[in-house]
Amino acid sequence: MQKRSKSAVALAFGALLLGSGPAALANADTQTTSNEPRGAQTMINQARASTLKVAGASLYYEVRGNGPVLLVIPGGPQDAGVFVGLAEVLADRYTVVTYDPRGNSRSHFDGDAAELDVDQQADDAAAIIEAVGAGPAYVFGTSGGAQIGLNLAARHPEFVHALVAHEPPSTMLLDNPEPYLQSDRDLRETYRTEGIGAAMAAFFAMAGLEGDEPDDAHSDGEMAPEAAETAARVGANFEYWLAHGMIPLSTYKPDVAALKASTAPIAVAIGEESAGQPIDEMSRALASGLEVAPVIFPGDHFGFEKHTRAFAERLHQVFAGG
Repeated sequence: MQKRSKSAVALAFGALLLGSGPAALANADTQTTSNEPRGAQTMINQARASTLKVAGASLYYEVRGNGPVLLVIPGGPQDAGVFVGLAEVLADRYTVVTYDPRGNSRSHFDGDAAELDVDQQADDAAAIIEAVGAGPAYVFGTSGGAQIGLNLAARHPEFVHALVAHEPPSTMLLDNPEPYLQSDRDLRETYRTEGIGAAMAAFFAMAGLEGDEPDDAHSDGEMAPEAAETAARVGANFEYWLAHGMIPLSTYKPDVAALKASTAPIAVAIGEESAGQPIDEMSRALASGLEVAPVIFPGDHFGFEKHTRAFAERLHQVFAGG
């Protein structure tokens, strides 16, 4: 295989994590349903960027739209840019807040990078909701972001109006989590001994997503500039996630008792195309613990990117109680 630079590998895998690359980005249906005039719709979709200082870090976040607040919590190495399409579809019904979690992209530690702390990440999410100043928020978290959302709902229920936890890696709720935990340990060792590219190829294979390392076509100029910028940022986050984030997210055990006692409704969302994958088993373990039926969403782990409009409509339907 032709040797590529670290930045090229990061960009290639960043594209994969954005719904499997440029083709998916180009084909994702992000058409809005609003009857607003085009100019008004543009204003609704216009991101208002801000930075919030919290203990030990500065958090970058974006606000779009009007209506009740909807906080979107990214998973793993993702950032606010991954959810632009979803935010734009929902901006006529919600004030959509997207952000870069501490340690990712434009949200920087004050000093050296530290091990991801799920409690701290949930505190950050609460601080952003408080900064927006609109009381309890609708919360959507995906993958590791769903774990953070679950922590937020358990420890700060006053900030959560309702939560949709999309495919959380709730490994510790399985009857036998050890095989998956060992896979995570092996993945981190692959990163340490063989590098980011080999580790991410192993991750996609393990998750049943894009199993092979992407070819050079994913790192050329096919993507729109904004998508390429997001892919580059996300790719650059892989190192932090592999070194400091993956294990804490997968070993976090949601506080099922606190979640069941919460007055905020909690939905466990599973992609219809994730059937048979480890993440399906993990998500169903959470749903079983909460004694709720899982809610089926379009697509797979990246359904919000591949099927943006349908995913957004399903999310709105769940928040509306449907």
